[in-house]
Amino acid sequence: MSATAIKTNAKLDLVLERVVDVSRERVWAAWTKPEHLKKWFAPAPWTTVGCEIDLRPGGIFQTVMRSPEGENFPTAGCYLEIVPNEKLVWTSALGPGFRPNIKTNGTGSCDEMYFTAVILLEAQGPRTKYTAIVIHGDEATAKKHEEMGFYDGWGTTLDQLVALAKTF
Repeated sequence: MSATAIKTNAKLDLVLERVVDVSRERVWAAWTKPEHLKKWFAPAPWTTVGCEIDLRPGGIFQTVMRSPEGENFPTAGCYLEIVPNEKLVWTSALGPGFRPNIKTNGTGSCDEMYFTAVILLEAQGPRTKYTAIVIHGDEATAKKHEEMGFYDGWGTTLDQLVALAKTF
């Protein structure tokens, strides 16, 4: 499915699109295997110290990112749609089994900023057109996510994903 099949809203959605020098199968593996995801998911110098993936609709997608100061930031969501090597959709608004997540109020971290992420992969010969669409429920949340460094952070992690995917 192409990115044009997803209707975006410029006021609510953040989009990162790039053609990368690895196959979509390798990008898919980097997104769906915990041993790979832990190596690239947090923008350095942050690290990902925990990851649980149950790759099915309603299955858990959980990560624990660690700041350079050693503070852990766990986030749990669930998968909504999975099309191998083409499309991965997950949300932080729901936990495993589609159970609504509860905001923790006051931390200012990503666990208070619910969104749905759509990752689209299109083969372009040996390369991949990578599109990440992050859908927010309101303009304030989208703006906050952008101000937190969405484009730099997601761009940096995509660079890290590509570097890793070239090694396996």
